[in-house]
Amino acid sequence: MNDNICIEFKSVSKSYKDILALDDISFNIRKGEILGYIGPNGAGKTTTIKILVGLIKDYEGRVNIYGKNIAKDNQEIHKLIGYHPQEANFQEWRTVYHALKTFGRLSGLKSPQLDNRISNILELINLSDFRDKKIVHLSGGMFQKLRLGQALLHEPEILIMDEPLSGLDPNSRFQFKKIIRKLTKSGITSLFSSHILSDVQDIADKIGIINQGRIMKIGTPEVLQSSFHIGNIIEIVVAENTAICEGLDDLPYVEYVEKIKSDKELVHLKSDVDIDLAIYKIMTLLKEQKCRIRNFNLLKPSLEEVYLKYIRGGTN
Repeated sequence: MNDNICIEFKSVSKSYKDILALDDISFNIRKGEILGYIGPNGAGKTTTIKILVGLIKDYEGRVNIYGKNIAKDNQEIHKLIGYHPQEANFQEWRTVYHALKTFGRLSGLKSPQLDNRISNILELINLSDFRDKKIVHLSGGMFQKLRLGQALLHEPEILIMDEPLSGLDPNSRFQFKKIIRKLTKSGITSLFSSHILSDVQDIADKIGIINQGRIMKIGTPEVLQSSFHIGNIIEIVVAENTAICEGLDDLPYVEYVEKIKSDKELVHLKSDVDIDLAIYKIMTLLKEQKCRIRNFNLLKPSLEEVYLKYIRGGTN
């Protein structure tokens, strides 16, 4: 067991009658990392999270927190976890402060520790000015912040969030992501699910793509892009008053050449080529033609292109 691994799923499967929600998934999250867990609705994200936080106990495989099996050390381990569910109801007649105090007491916190903790949490989630506001009058963004606040009351080492940005306006999304980044810098380990890639891309150290209960790919954004060669394009811009280079579409590494402007073309490479060799051959041809190059750039596929390819079954 690597001491730096905080969360570990080992060959975990879960079925609901005839529906296989999780199909032998394995992955790990290191201490202090944030994993962005992305996939379409029904892919298995919420099932994964419910297993991790102890709401689903009937599954195959093993889940470890700091090397301890959550099925055997449930109570001890789950004191370390803060959970921000996709749906969490508060009694609307309560104030923000009253709601947090109730949840704090349920977590075993007592005054004055609880009162100090609530003040710190309200400051963190930017709700200090709304502590006496009734929940029924909160905006969507404030309500999501309150959900996050209750998850953080007992100072967890691990934060699990299921679609925390769903339904928020752009400003609320920005503020929420800012809070998550701050928490991560403090050393909290996080798993954060979404079906919106841009949300995950903004804050995740690494990204896990899940579809139909299977982990399709997991890695840092850079690794996902660099290891996924479908769609690699070379952009070539020639100097002013210089002719576009010829013969590039005859190279065996090239799928086709797209002329964008009189001084710019995009060379679309075949999916199975050696990128470095293709670049060398293209540059050799340009040198032979004495082309005056202003810009030569490898355009890797965007994370959105990578995601869509895996979700649509474009790669193994």
